Amino acid sequence: MILDDFGIRPLVLNEGHDLLEVIEDRHGTRSTLITSQLPISSWYSYLNNPTIADALLDRLLSGAHRIELKGESLRKKMPEKATALTDRDHEA
Repeated sequence: MILDDFGIRPLVLNEGHDLLEVIEDRHGTRSTLITSQLPISSWYSYLNNPTIADALLDRLLSGAHRIELKGESLRKKMPEKATALTDRDHEA
């Protein structure tokens, strides 16, 4: 399972608990890949429930391979030609 751009919008109602249930069902049996611009240290405030945050992070981080990228976005470094092509594609 891939969760792309995790934390890009606020969770509503029981979404944090639902996410925990999904991760708990997969823990130790299936792979889960999460991309996020939200640092792990901010997940407690994002999930707004310390118990769910503890349980979720415990399952996600045990045995995890974490890759933290630093520096400028590669999109900002795209050559002008590629940027112009991308802009033209969005106008169509």
